[in-house]
Amino acid sequence: MNGPFLLRKGARCLMTLLLAVTFVFVVLRLSGDPVQRMLADDVPAKVIESYRVMWGLDRPLPEQYLRYIANVVRGDFGLSFRDDRAVATILAERIPATLKLGLLALGITLLIGIPGGIVAALNRGKLVDRVVMGITILGHSLPNFFLGILLILYFSMTLRLLPSSGIGTWQHMVMPAITLGTSFAGTVARFTRSAMLEVLNQPYMRTARAKGVQRPARIWHHALPNAAIPVVTVVGLRLGGLVGGATVVETVFGYPGIGSLLVNSVAQRDLAVVQGVVLLIAFTMVVTNLLIDLAYGWLDPRIAATQSGAGA
Repeated sequence: MNGPFLLRKGARCLMTLLLAVTFVFVVLRLSGDPVQRMLADDVPAKVIESYRVMWGLDRPLPEQYLRYIANVVRGDFGLSFRDDRAVATILAERIPATLKLGLLALGITLLIGIPGGIVAALNRGKLVDRVVMGITILGHSLPNFFLGILLILYFSMTLRLLPSSGIGTWQHMVMPAITLGTSFAGTVARFTRSAMLEVLNQPYMRTARAKGVQRPARIWHHALPNAAIPVVTVVGLRLGGLVGGATVVETVFGYPGIGSLLVNSVAQRDLAVVQGVVLLIAFTMVVTNLLIDLAYGWLDPRIAATQSGAGA
Protein backbone atom coordinates (compact mmCIF):
# COMPACT_ATOMS: atom_id res chain seq x y z
CA MET A 1 0.00 0.00 0.00
CA ASN A 2 1.87 3.09 -1.20
CA GLY A 3 1.46 6.66 -2.38
CA PRO A 4 0.84 6.01 -6.11
CA PHE A 5 -1.86 3.47 -5.29
CA LEU A 6 -3.65 5.90 -2.99
CA LEU A 7 -3.31 8.69 -5.58
CA ARG A 8 -4.89 6.49 -8.25
CA LYS A 9 -7.74 5.54 -5.96
CA GLY A 10 -8.23 9.17 -4.96
CA ALA A 11 -8.37 10.26 -8.60
CA ARG A 12 -10.97 7.58 -9.35
CA CYS A 13 -13.01 8.68 -6.36
CA LEU A 14 -13.03 12.29 -7.57
CA MET A 15 -13.99 11.20 -11.09
CA THR A 16 -16.85 9.11 -9.75
CA LEU A 17 -18.16 12.03 -7.71
CA LEU A 18 -17.90 14.33 -10.72
CA LEU A 19 -19.81 11.90 -12.94
CA ALA A 20 -22.54 11.44 -10.32
CA VAL A 21 -23.01 15.18 -9.85
CA THR A 22 -22.97 15.78 -13.62
CA PHE A 23 -25.58 13.10 -14.27
CA VAL A 24 -27.97 14.38 -11.62
CA PHE A 25 -27.42 18.01 -12.61
CA VAL A 26 -28.30 17.36 -16.25
CA VAL A 27 -31.20 14.97 -15.65
CA LEU A 28 -32.93 17.23 -13.13
CA ARG A 29 -32.80 20.19 -15.47
CA LEU A 30 -33.94 18.23 -18.50
CA SER A 31 -37.04 17.08 -16.58
CA GLY A 32 -38.61 20.55 -16.61
CA ASP A 33 -38.47 24.02 -15.15
CA PRO A 34 -38.48 23.69 -11.33
CA VAL A 35 -39.86 27.21 -10.87
CA GLN A 36 -43.04 26.44 -12.78
CA ARG A 37 -43.48 23.22 -10.82
CA MET A 38 -43.10 25.01 -7.49
CA LEU A 39 -45.35 27.99 -8.16
CA ALA A 40 -49.08 28.07 -8.80
CA ASP A 41 -50.41 28.11 -12.36
CA ASP A 42 -51.83 31.62 -12.03
CA VAL A 43 -48.54 33.24 -10.98
CA PRO A 44 -47.59 36.04 -13.42
CA ALA A 45 -44.77 35.37 -15.87
CA LYS A 46 -42.74 38.26 -14.43
CA VAL A 47 -42.75 36.64 -10.99
CA ILE A 48 -41.66 33.30 -12.45
CA GLU A 49 -38.83 34.99 -14.32
CA SER A 50 -37.71 36.85 -11.21
CA TYR A 51 -37.38 33.56 -9.35
CA ARG A 52 -35.43 32.06 -12.24
CA VAL A 53 -33.04 35.01 -12.16
CA MET A 54 -32.70 34.84 -8.37
CA TRP A 55 -31.75 31.14 -8.46
CA GLY A 56 -29.52 31.47 -11.52
CA LEU A 57 -31.76 29.30 -13.68
CA ASP A 58 -31.87 31.94 -16.42
CA ARG A 59 -28.23 31.34 -17.34
CA PRO A 60 -27.15 28.82 -20.00
CA LEU A 61 -26.90 25.25 -18.77
CA PRO A 62 -23.08 25.00 -19.16
CA GLU A 63 -22.65 28.17 -17.12
CA GLN A 64 -24.96 26.85 -14.40
CA TYR A 65 -22.96 23.62 -14.31
CA LEU A 66 -19.55 25.29 -14.05
CA ARG A 67 -20.78 27.66 -11.34
CA TYR A 68 -22.21 24.77 -9.36
CA ILE A 69 -19.00 22.71 -9.60
CA ALA A 70 -16.93 25.72 -8.55
CA ASN A 71 -19.20 26.30 -5.56
CA VAL A 72 -19.08 22.62 -4.53
CA VAL A 73 -15.29 22.69 -4.55
CA ARG A 74 -15.48 25.58 -2.09
CA GLY A 75 -17.96 23.67 0.08
CA ASP A 76 -20.98 25.71 -1.04
CA PHE A 77 -23.86 23.45 -2.10
CA GLY A 78 -26.24 26.32 -2.75
CA LEU A 79 -29.49 27.40 -1.16
CA SER A 80 -32.71 25.46 -0.88
CA PHE A 81 -35.35 26.67 -3.33
CA ARG A 82 -38.03 26.11 -0.69
CA ASP A 83 -36.81 27.84 2.45
CA ASP A 84 -33.73 29.72 1.21
CA ARG A 85 -31.45 27.95 3.70
CA ALA A 86 -27.99 26.59 2.95
CA VAL A 87 -28.11 23.01 1.67
CA ALA A 88 -25.11 22.13 3.83
CA THR A 89 -27.05 23.20 6.91
CA ILE A 90 -30.08 21.14 5.91
CA LEU A 91 -27.91 18.07 5.31
CA ALA A 92 -26.10 18.56 8.62
CA GLU A 93 -29.45 18.51 10.42
CA ARG A 94 -30.47 15.21 8.82
CA ILE A 95 -27.19 13.28 8.73
CA PRO A 96 -27.08 12.33 12.46
CA ALA A 97 -30.51 10.70 12.31
CA THR A 98 -29.65 8.62 9.25
CA LEU A 99 -26.24 7.77 10.67
CA LYS A 100 -27.77 6.44 13.89
CA LEU A 101 -30.35 4.42 11.98
CA GLY A 102 -27.76 3.08 9.54
CA LEU A 103 -25.30 1.99 12.22
CA LEU A 104 -28.03 0.29 14.24
CA ALA A 105 -29.29 -1.48 11.11
CA LEU A 106 -25.73 -2.51 10.25
CA GLY A 107 -25.32 -3.95 13.74
CA ILE A 108 -28.49 -6.01 13.26
CA THR A 109 -27.21 -7.12 9.86
CA LEU A 110 -23.89 -8.33 11.24
CA LEU A 111 -25.39 -10.01 14.30
CA ILE A 112 -27.84 -11.97 12.16
CA GLY A 113 -26.14 -12.35 8.79
CA ILE A 114 -22.59 -13.45 9.62
CA PRO A 115 -23.38 -15.98 12.40
CA GLY A 116 -26.33 -17.27 10.39
CA GLY A 117 -24.17 -17.82 7.30
CA ILE A 118 -21.45 -19.55 9.34
CA VAL A 119 -23.91 -21.86 11.10
CA ALA A 120 -25.57 -22.73 7.78
CA ALA A 121 -22.21 -23.52 6.14
CA LEU A 122 -21.03 -25.70 9.01
CA ASN A 123 -24.31 -27.66 8.85
CA ARG A 124 -24.66 -27.85 5.08
CA GLY A 125 -27.60 -29.94 3.96
CA LYS A 126 -28.95 -30.38 7.47
CA LEU A 127 -32.18 -29.03 8.93
CA VAL A 128 -30.34 -26.11 10.56
CA ASP A 129 -28.97 -25.07 7.17
CA ARG A 130 -32.41 -25.14 5.55
CA VAL A 131 -34.07 -23.25 8.41
CA VAL A 132 -31.42 -20.53 8.58
CA MET A 133 -31.32 -19.98 4.84
CA GLY A 134 -35.10 -20.08 4.60
CA ILE A 135 -35.38 -17.32 7.19
CA THR A 136 -32.68 -15.21 5.56
CA ILE A 137 -34.20 -15.59 2.10
CA LEU A 138 -37.59 -14.60 3.48
CA GLY A 139 -36.09 -11.52 5.13
CA HIS A 140 -34.28 -10.59 1.93
CA SER A 141 -37.34 -11.15 -0.26
CA LEU A 142 -39.78 -9.04 1.75
CA PRO A 143 -39.85 -5.47 0.39
CA ASN A 144 -38.81 -2.91 2.97
CA PHE A 145 -42.08 -1.01 2.73
CA PHE A 146 -44.13 -4.19 3.21
CA LEU A 147 -42.15 -5.36 6.23
CA GLY A 148 -42.30 -1.87 7.69
CA ILE A 149 -46.08 -1.71 7.33
CA LEU A 150 -46.43 -5.14 8.96
CA LEU A 151 -44.34 -4.00 11.92
CA ILE A 152 -46.40 -0.83 12.28
CA LEU A 153 -49.67 -2.76 12.17
CA TYR A 154 -48.53 -5.22 14.83
CA PHE A 155 -46.30 -3.29 17.23
CA SER A 156 -47.93 0.14 16.91
CA MET A 157 -51.57 -0.46 16.02
CA THR A 158 -52.20 -3.80 17.76
CA LEU A 159 -49.81 -3.99 20.72
CA ARG A 160 -49.23 -0.23 20.99
CA LEU A 161 -45.68 -0.81 22.14
CA LEU A 162 -43.69 1.30 19.68
CA PRO A 163 -44.31 4.65 17.98
CA SER A 164 -45.08 4.37 14.28
CA SER A 165 -43.25 7.53 13.18
CA GLY A 166 -41.02 10.36 14.26
CA ILE A 167 -37.79 10.55 16.20
CA GLY A 168 -36.71 11.39 19.72
CA THR A 169 -36.32 8.18 21.70
CA TRP A 170 -34.73 4.78 21.11
CA GLN A 171 -38.22 3.32 20.61
CA HIS A 172 -38.59 5.36 17.43
CA MET A 173 -35.57 3.59 15.91
CA VAL A 174 -36.47 -0.01 16.70
CA MET A 175 -38.81 -0.78 13.81
CA PRO A 176 -36.94 1.22 11.13
CA ALA A 177 -33.64 -0.46 12.13
CA ILE A 178 -35.19 -3.93 12.09
CA THR A 179 -36.77 -3.28 8.70
CA LEU A 180 -33.54 -2.01 7.19
CA GLY A 181 -31.25 -4.51 8.89
CA THR A 182 -33.33 -7.61 8.15
CA SER A 183 -33.14 -7.16 4.40
CA PHE A 184 -29.38 -6.64 4.49
CA ALA A 185 -28.92 -9.61 6.86
CA GLY A 186 -30.31 -12.02 4.29
CA THR A 187 -27.77 -10.93 1.69
CA VAL A 188 -24.86 -11.07 4.14
CA ALA A 189 -25.91 -14.54 5.35
CA ARG A 190 -26.01 -15.94 1.83
CA PHE A 191 -22.59 -14.50 0.95
CA THR A 192 -21.10 -15.69 4.24
CA ARG A 193 -22.41 -19.21 3.68
CA SER A 194 -21.07 -19.36 0.12
CA ALA A 195 -17.66 -18.02 1.15
CA MET A 196 -17.40 -20.42 4.08
CA LEU A 197 -18.37 -23.43 1.96
CA GLU A 198 -15.73 -22.53 -0.61
CA VAL A 199 -13.05 -22.20 2.07
CA LEU A 200 -14.04 -25.37 3.93
CA ASN A 201 -13.44 -27.39 0.75
CA GLN A 202 -9.92 -26.04 0.23
CA PRO A 203 -6.93 -28.43 0.54
CA TYR A 204 -5.35 -26.49 3.41
CA MET A 205 -8.48 -27.09 5.50
CA ARG A 206 -8.16 -30.83 4.95
CA THR A 207 -4.47 -30.61 5.76
CA ALA A 208 -5.19 -28.80 9.03
CA ARG A 209 -7.71 -31.46 9.92
CA ALA A 210 -5.25 -34.25 9.11
CA LYS A 211 -2.65 -32.62 11.38
CA GLY A 212 -5.08 -32.81 14.27
CA VAL A 213 -6.05 -29.14 14.50
CA GLN A 214 -9.27 -28.91 16.45
CA ARG A 215 -12.40 -27.78 14.61
CA PRO A 216 -12.85 -24.46 16.49
CA ALA A 217 -9.22 -23.55 15.72
CA ARG A 218 -9.64 -24.54 12.06
CA ILE A 219 -12.73 -22.37 11.73
CA TRP A 220 -11.37 -19.37 13.65
CA HIS A 221 -7.78 -19.26 12.38
CA HIS A 222 -8.10 -20.65 8.86
CA ALA A 223 -11.66 -20.56 7.53
CA LEU A 224 -12.93 -17.19 8.76
CA PRO A 225 -9.95 -15.04 7.66
CA ASN A 226 -10.00 -16.53 4.16
CA ALA A 227 -13.77 -16.23 3.85
CA ALA A 228 -13.75 -12.64 5.08
CA ILE A 229 -12.92 -10.89 1.79
CA PRO A 230 -16.21 -11.53 -0.07
CA VAL A 231 -18.11 -10.85 3.15
CA VAL A 232 -16.27 -7.57 3.67
CA THR A 233 -17.14 -6.64 0.09
CA VAL A 234 -20.87 -7.13 0.47
CA VAL A 235 -20.95 -5.58 3.97
CA GLY A 236 -19.00 -2.58 2.69
CA LEU A 237 -21.33 -2.09 -0.24
CA ARG A 238 -24.31 -2.34 2.08
CA LEU A 239 -22.71 0.16 4.44
CA GLY A 240 -22.15 2.55 1.58
CA GLY A 241 -25.73 2.09 0.43
CA LEU A 242 -27.30 2.67 3.83
CA VAL A 243 -27.80 6.38 3.17
CA GLY A 244 -29.60 5.82 -0.10
CA GLY A 245 -31.11 2.49 0.91
CA ALA A 246 -32.84 4.04 3.89
CA THR A 247 -35.03 6.18 1.65
CA VAL A 248 -38.00 3.81 1.60
CA VAL A 249 -37.71 2.92 5.28
CA GLU A 250 -37.49 6.54 6.39
CA THR A 251 -40.50 7.42 4.26
CA VAL A 252 -42.62 4.57 5.66
CA PHE A 253 -41.82 5.44 9.26
CA GLY A 254 -41.80 9.21 8.85
CA TYR A 255 -38.20 9.21 10.03
CA PRO A 256 -36.54 12.61 9.44
CA GLY A 257 -33.31 11.49 7.81
CA ILE A 258 -31.50 11.94 4.53
CA GLY A 259 -33.73 9.45 2.72
CA SER A 260 -36.98 11.20 3.52
CA LEU A 261 -35.32 14.54 2.71
CA LEU A 262 -34.47 13.22 -0.75
CA VAL A 263 -38.04 12.06 -1.38
CA ASN A 264 -39.53 15.36 -0.27
CA SER A 265 -37.00 17.40 -2.24
CA VAL A 266 -37.67 15.47 -5.44
CA ALA A 267 -41.40 15.94 -5.01
CA GLN A 268 -40.91 19.67 -4.43
CA ARG A 269 -38.39 20.06 -7.27
CA ASP A 270 -35.83 21.49 -4.84
CA LEU A 271 -32.87 20.94 -7.14
CA ALA A 272 -30.19 22.26 -4.81
CA VAL A 273 -31.14 19.87 -2.01
CA VAL A 274 -31.51 16.91 -4.38
CA GLN A 275 -28.06 17.56 -5.80
CA GLY A 276 -26.61 17.84 -2.29
CA VAL A 277 -28.18 14.56 -1.16
CA VAL A 278 -27.01 12.70 -4.27
CA LEU A 279 -23.50 14.07 -3.81
CA LEU A 280 -23.57 12.88 -0.19
CA ILE A 281 -24.72 9.39 -1.22
CA ALA A 282 -22.05 9.21 -3.94
CA PHE A 283 -19.39 10.37 -1.48
CA THR A 284 -20.45 7.69 1.01
CA MET A 285 -20.23 4.96 -1.64
CA VAL A 286 -16.85 6.16 -2.88
CA VAL A 287 -15.31 6.36 0.60
CA THR A 288 -16.71 2.94 1.48
CA ASN A 289 -15.21 1.38 -1.65
CA LEU A 290 -11.86 2.93 -0.79
CA LEU A 291 -12.04 1.49 2.73
CA ILE A 292 -12.91 -1.92 1.25
CA ASP A 293 -9.75 -1.82 -0.90
CA LEU A 294 -7.69 -0.95 2.16
CA ALA A 295 -9.33 -3.76 4.13
CA TYR A 296 -8.38 -6.25 1.40
CA GLY A 297 -4.72 -5.53 1.99
CA TRP A 298 -5.14 -5.96 5.74
CA LEU A 299 -7.01 -9.27 5.43
CA ASP A 300 -4.77 -10.76 2.75
CA PRO A 301 -1.12 -9.59 2.57
CA ARG A 302 -0.89 -11.01 -0.95
CA ILE A 303 -3.37 -8.41 -2.13
CA ALA A 304 -1.41 -5.65 -0.41
CA ALA A 305 1.74 -6.83 -2.19
CA THR A 306 -0.08 -6.83 -5.53
CA GLN A 307 -1.38 -3.30 -4.93
CA SER A 308 2.08 -2.07 -3.98
CA GLY A 309 3.60 -3.77 -7.00
CA ALA A 310 1.01 -2.19 -9.31
CA GLY A 311 1.78 1.21 -7.87
CA ALA A 312 5.54 0.79 -8.22
